Amino acid sequence: MSSFTHFNEQGRAKMVDISEKNETVRTALARTSVEVNKVIFEKIQEGSIGKGDVLGVAQVAGVMAAKRTADWIPMCHPLALTGVDVTFEWSEKEDSHMLNIFVKVKTKGSTGVEMEALTAASAVALTVYDMCKAVDKGMVIGPTYLVEKTGGKSGDFKREKPLD
Repeated sequence: MSSFTHFNEQGRAKMVDISEKNETVRTALARTSVEVNKVIFEKIQEGSIGKGDVLGVAQVAGVMAAKRTADWIPMCHPLALTGVDVTFEWSEKEDSHMLNIFVKVKTKGSTGVEMEALTAASAVALTVYDMCKAVDKGMVIGPTYLVEKTGGKSGDFKREKPLD
């Protein structure tokens, strides 16, 4: 059982000791999407959703979520992030619109920021859903995935093609 990194000799969960790992610049880019109907798309564009500026609030939610990932994911280390950038891109899909969400997270440290990027992307999508659900509860979130990451012992990773 002790060959697993997140279990101690008794087979119980532990946080991995990263004190011997090299500090390097590490980045991660995560992506998710929210599929919305035409009414929500137009209301977001016009700024007429009743709860306010959907994309502005969602961006702040993403930054906050990235900074608090260790509070949500039990074995994540609290990290001093050096940057979090949330961006949006609209695309059309048949009779609906896709809000594509990208979150890039950066740090200089001893462990990666993949979980911070994925958590932030999820929080952004959930915030969009929360702010728009009064108009339509049929929105669809996802897929949520890691696009790329740099730095660290395992090296760089880049997804060959998007999942959507």
